[in-house]
Amino acid sequence: MQIKDIALGRTLTRKEQALDILCAKGSDLTRYLAEAQKLREKYRGDTISLCAIINAKSGQCPENCRFCAQSAHYRTEAPVFPLKSVHEIVEDARKAQAQGARCYGIVTSGTAITQGAELERILEAIHIIRKTLSIAPSASLGILSKDTASALASAGCLTYHHNLETARSFFPTICTTHDYDDDIATILTAKEAGMKVCSGGILGLGESMEQRFELADTLRALQLRALQVDSIPLNFFNPIPGTPLEHHGDLTPMDCIRAICMFRFILPNRSIRVCGGREVNLRNFQSWIFMAGADGMMVGNYLTVNGRNLQEDMQMLSDAEVTINAG
Repeated sequence: MQIKDIALGRTLTRKEQALDILCAKGSDLTRYLAEAQKLREKYRGDTISLCAIINAKSGQCPENCRFCAQSAHYRTEAPVFPLKSVHEIVEDARKAQAQGARCYGIVTSGTAITQGAELERILEAIHIIRKTLSIAPSASLGILSKDTASALASAGCLTYHHNLETARSFFPTICTTHDYDDDIATILTAKEAGMKVCSGGILGLGESMEQRFELADTLRALQLRALQVDSIPLNFFNPIPGTPLEHHGDLTPMDCIRAICMFRFILPNRSIRVCGGREVNLRNFQSWIFMAGADGMMVGNYLTVNGRNLQEDMQMLSDAEVTINAG
């Protein structure tokens, strides 16, 4: 695909076009990045937004996702603890807001949170955050039932996060304890309840270039089915000792940059956020994510891995002349 063939604002749909971006180098890559940045500015504005999460319940997950430190199927050094208190969740949200984050995700391990004491605690925390803070509460609680989705929305949960993780064709290589359609159904359930949806995946699990396009194209297809995914978090694989993929990991910084760029062309008007693994995989090229089309990033710690020092992130944003959306 030639740069001149790209119409600004037109969704890229052909696999061959996506592969051109994922393999681009030198001046070709530079031109793609320039067009991706134009798309970001046209559809998302010239500011970026920050988000943060809390590992609210950790470990002993019955799912067998081969990358996950919290799976009960593997022996890792990931922390194991029950659901945190309402006070701990709310105070962490307050801290995230003070650090400039606009969205705050409450994340729990496990296949799902069902009706009962744990859900009630989460609902109470969301209600307090919505009532007393300006940061937008979101939740990532696994597979979602209609009753749970309705309860979350009623409590003030604005966004539900549920990653597809990878392409459908590659998913059985990564997880066999639930079906890909369960994840698609969760997106539908969250949308029907009136919440926004944040759904993306992890790149670098061993998938092919074609499968990276397949993930992006699946998210695009959901939009065409009126199951609009509002935000796409892109994570870059960080191998965890004790998991089956502990010795895997071959992403380069430019692989990450090219992937962000491709996702921006596939989903020109969606929010694209860079999350876990950026420090390990992007290294000195972290500020390039915005040139590649990202309009947001996660700050603070991840689920079982510490993130970068906030002051370093703020300095990076300042050096890159990136303005944070504080509205």
